[in-house]
Amino acid sequence: MPKTIIDVAKHAGVSIKTVSRVINNVKTVKPQIRERVMRAIQKLDYHPNPSARGLGGNRSYLLALLYDVSCGYYATSVLAGAMERSRAAKYQIVMQPCDYNAESLADDVCRSVRQSRADGVILTPPLSDLSVVTEAIESLDIPFVKIAPGKHTDTYRSVCTNDRESCASMTEQLAALGHQRIGFIIGNPDHAAVMDRYRGYLDGLESCGLRLDKTLVVQGYNSHASGVQSARKLLNVAPAKRPTAIFASNDEMASGALTVAHSMGLGVPEDISIVGFDDAPLAGQVWPALTTIRQPIPDMAAEAVQLLLSTLSGEPADHSEHVLPSSLMFRQSTGPAPNRVRHSGSRPDGRGLTRA
Repeated sequence: MPKTIIDVAKHAGVSIKTVSRVINNVKTVKPQIRERVMRAIQKLDYHPNPSARGLGGNRSYLLALLYDVSCGYYATSVLAGAMERSRAAKYQIVMQPCDYNAESLADDVCRSVRQSRADGVILTPPLSDLSVVTEAIESLDIPFVKIAPGKHTDTYRSVCTNDRESCASMTEQLAALGHQRIGFIIGNPDHAAVMDRYRGYLDGLESCGLRLDKTLVVQGYNSHASGVQSARKLLNVAPAKRPTAIFASNDEMASGALTVAHSMGLGVPEDISIVGFDDAPLAGQVWPALTTIRQPIPDMAAEAVQLLLSTLSGEPADHSEHVLPSSLMFRQSTGPAPNRVRHSGSRPDGRGLTRA
């Protein structure tokens, strides 16, 4: 099997990026490091693949969309937004699935990008948070853009939404409905941007003068099953200790919370309100329909494609922040807290709130 740049990096004891710099004759590499890498290249008989470097004279007019196999809905939403923008520029999208838990992830990414012959790469979470992925693509000298990374340091190649602010606003909306015991299901810690949703929940509690009760916070993993497990922890307690509202970090977990509430004979929203995040198709298919936060995934994808196309065209990097706001979608799964007297018009309409 031909040796890859990953093999060279491991043999030389350096990063993939350093090997790439040596191959591309970057002058800032220290002589002793350059010599070590060159010895590894010679010993392993490694031959860089020039066709994978996205050179201007060798364009394929293909963009690779890399996504984790567990995030099918997210990937199709990204594809919907990316296709329209790419087609207008005469580019096509090639979808490449990856398993972010695989030990061979770096090799898999390099292989997928090479096989796609892509001029540029779009990364979706959680791949967009993994340095092993970005370093692998950098080693191929191919431009890439990250969608919804946890950190927004390289703004010229990342697009995100305002997770933290929108979740603070949703928490405030629940408090305005009289909810003082608001439970929260944290999302998968491997998805860094999802952690901003928990921070937004904390911000919302603070702005409303509500104290954090750690017994109302449970760790989830973005799946329906983890939503069920988390909701059981929150609800299988004495009624006085139950939350009157549960805010889940995504719609899958919120639907799991709905399942538990129904199984316990709790009325939604009469006994408990339930909120999700994403506004996936699932949000409108469950009963009652979920109040949620609509993440502008197709618009984020279109913006990501535009950044990538600008890079491929040789335009100066745009270092401004590319943040597309989410919007609150109020549906039937939320209502006044059960201990609050209901009045017509008691449901608040806050800034950014949309009725569905």
